[in-house]
Amino acid sequence: MLYREAGQYKSSYASDMAVFPLKEDRIGIAVILAIALVAIPFLGSDFFIASVMIPFLVFSLAAIGLNILTGYTGLISLGTAAFMGVGAYSCYKLTTLFPGVNIIVLILLSGLFSAGIGVLFGLPSLRIKGFYLAVATLAAQFFLQWAFVRVPWLFNYNASGAIEVPQRTLFDIPLTGASATPETRYFVCLGLVVVLTWFASNIVHGKLGRSWMAVRDMDIAAELMGIKLLNAKLMAFAVSSYFCGVAGAMMIFLWYGGGEAADVFSIRLSFNILFMVIIGGLGSLIGSFFGAAFLSILPTALKFGLPALGIPIQGAAAEHVTFMLVGALIITFLIVEPHGLARLWQIGKQKLRTWPFPY
Repeated sequence: MLYREAGQYKSSYASDMAVFPLKEDRIGIAVILAIALVAIPFLGSDFFIASVMIPFLVFSLAAIGLNILTGYTGLISLGTAAFMGVGAYSCYKLTTLFPGVNIIVLILLSGLFSAGIGVLFGLPSLRIKGFYLAVATLAAQFFLQWAFVRVPWLFNYNASGAIEVPQRTLFDIPLTGASATPETRYFVCLGLVVVLTWFASNIVHGKLGRSWMAVRDMDIAAELMGIKLLNAKLMAFAVSSYFCGVAGAMMIFLWYGGGEAADVFSIRLSFNILFMVIIGGLGSLIGSFFGAAFLSILPTALKFGLPALGIPIQGAAAEHVTFMLVGALIITFLIVEPHGLARLWQIGKQKLRTWPFPY
C-alpha cells in the first residue's frame, strides 16, 4: 500500500520519461541522501566512515565508470585499475604544478587525463570486440602499471616511488593529509559521487546513452541507423575513463592518503570492479551501487562481524571466504539472474506496485 502510482498523472513527455517518475521514488532518494548527509556522519564511528563508507563511495564511482563502458556500450575492459591510476597520478602532478588550486577541482580535472588515455587505448575497439578487446585493455593495464613504477617523473622522483598526498584545505578545513578527519573526507567523496552520478544519469538517459545501448545490442544495425561507431565507442571510453580517473584520485587523496601503484592499481582491482558490475547489474547505475556495497562491505563484515557473533575468524581466512563467496555469487548470478541485484530490486518494486496481485 505504500508504493502506488494511482493518481499520479503524467501530463507531459518530460514527466513520463523522468528518471524517477513516481513520487515514492523521489521520496526514497531524498531519504537516502538525508541518511547519507546527516545520520552516517553523526552516528557512524570514524572506523565505519573511513573503512566502509569512503571505500563504498570510491568503488561505486569506479563501478559506474566501468558500467558505462561494459553495461551500456557492451565493450569489455580489464584495465579499469590502470585508468584509475592515471587519475591518481594526474592529480598528484596537478597538486605539484598548481599548489594554490582547490583539491576538489584538481580531482575533477584529473579525470580528463584519464579520459584521454582511455580514448587512446580504446582505439582498438573500432576493429575488435569481445575477448580480443578484453586482451587489448589487459595490455593497457600492464603497460600503465609498468609506467607508474618505472617513470620517476610521475611520482616526483620520490625514493619510495609512492604518491605522497599533501595537505590541502578549504576555508581552513583540511580536506587531505594526515590532519583531515574521516568525516570531512567522507563529505567530499559523497558530494563528488552524487554530482557525478547525476551527470552519468543524464548521459545514459540522453541521446548519447541511447546510441551506446544501440551499439551494445547490435553495432551493425546501429551504424545502419546513422550512429557513428567511431564517435560512440570512443566517447564511451572517454566518459568511462573519466569516472574511473576521478575514482582513482579519490582513492589516493581521500581514502588511502598515499600509496604505490604496484600495490593499489593492480589487475586484482580491475577484476574486483568488474565483479561489482556483474553482481550489481550490467547497464544499471543503481546496480553499480549495489555491487560496490556488497563487495566493499563484505570483507569488513566477515572480519569484524563474525567475531562479534561469536564465530572466530582470522583476517586471512576472512579474505579467502570472501573470494569463495564472490566466485559463487558470480556463477549464480550469471546463470540465474544475469542482470544482477538491480534486476531483483526492479522485480521487488514491480511486485509492490501490483500488490496484492504481484504475479
